[in-house]
Amino acid sequence: MSGNSEVSEKYLNLYRENIDKISSISAPYINSFRSSAFERFSKLGIPSKKDEAYKYTNLNIFFDHDYRSYFLPVASDFIKAEEFRCDVADLDAHGIVLLNGFYPTINDKLRQLPSGVWIGSINEAALRFPDLIEKHYGKYADSDTDGLVHLNTAMASDGVFVYVPKGVRFNKPVQIVNLVQSEEDMFNQHRNLIIVEKDAEFSIIICDHALSPKKFLTNAVTEVYVGESAHFDLVRVQNEHNAACKVTHTFIHQEKNSITSSINMTLHGGLIRNSTYHFLGGENAETNSCGLYLTDKWQHVDNFVNVDHAFPNCTSNQLFKGVLDDMSTGAFNGRILVRPDAQKTLAYQKNNNILLTDDAKMDTKPQLEIHADDVKCSHGATVGQLDGDALFYLQSRGIDKHEAKLMLMFGFAHEVIQNIKVEPLRERMDNLVMQRLRGELSRCASCVVKCG
Repeated sequence: MSGNSEVSEKYLNLYRENIDKISSISAPYINSFRSSAFERFSKLGIPSKKDEAYKYTNLNIFFDHDYRSYFLPVASDFIKAEEFRCDVADLDAHGIVLLNGFYPTINDKLRQLPSGVWIGSINEAALRFPDLIEKHYGKYADSDTDGLVHLNTAMASDGVFVYVPKGVRFNKPVQIVNLVQSEEDMFNQHRNLIIVEKDAEFSIIICDHALSPKKFLTNAVTEVYVGESAHFDLVRVQNEHNAACKVTHTFIHQEKNSITSSINMTLHGGLIRNSTYHFLGGENAETNSCGLYLTDKWQHVDNFVNVDHAFPNCTSNQLFKGVLDDMSTGAFNGRILVRPDAQKTLAYQKNNNILLTDDAKMDTKPQLEIHADDVKCSHGATVGQLDGDALFYLQSRGIDKHEAKLMLMFGFAHEVIQNIKVEPLRERMDNLVMQRLRGELSRCASCVVKCG
């Protein structure tokens, strides 16, 4: 076992103690992956700082802890979740609420939206749409180095399934609200599968919230298939309290002529690790990956992005920005791989960070691995303080120093926010980011938990 063996043993035992319960509520096809995934996790274990991809992130802060045994909900557990209301004004979206990674049992587990779009429990989908599940489930989420992906495959028993048929242009986004709530510290996992077929267009918004002040650890995996000439947009808003740890793995597989965007907005959370894998699996595919993270106190945010250019004439763009305050820390690891046949590749990567105190720290590691000779690739990274000349200019125009700093920080952050295509969400993010920069959000926005 290459990971932290002592910590990993906790999760090996958690699997052994709960696999019968997990399997009893899961579809046979999903269960068929568990044994081999468990074996791979047994070899890889929980990543440690000795693993290159986790060099700047100490997972033991949350993983080295005894969590409640595996959670199996009943209908009454979803009552509070069903009462949750999104505070984004005028957001016209189809809503799904997950509780601790499980799809609600109060409403239908699988429902059809206009134009033949299906959303619901991935477990139910495995029974109702076995051909789709067998074609896509487990085909994109894989890793030779990250044991957490295999831990999810071994133990996750529910999550969200989305299917967008060929040629459907679905103008209204789907919003998934992930709620964590328990009277005890809890480890939970969920598995999502999104299928966007040829010539389709679809947007999804994922929002993370906590409803109680306990210690939460979430390990989530999302697989996305984007068919030929399809368009897909993903926005993830992370807004939990300081006792919550969120680890996400998102695998996006694209066919030729497809276009995707992936945006991570991290407003709050104790420890956040987002791993996003883009595979450009057809000529003329394009992907745009963005992220904004705002940290203070002892929070830590780590973004890992891997873009695999496997075919010619593909384009990728990465833009990640962070504002770090107090003693908070951050990490960015962006990798662009250009394979030998991927000629005419255009690949760009930028990571910019502002440190507001001497104690804040940011580690950034841009990488280019190029095996083709006719490409245009570039990367850049900056870590520093606010621009002194710009600050002086604003003050010389009669703007108070504190307000001038806020204006500069907001302008810095807005370069990422403006990539959100859903206008009500973009306006809400503008508002939340400004509040966060002013120090008005000492905990996640609209949180009902007074945990401080």
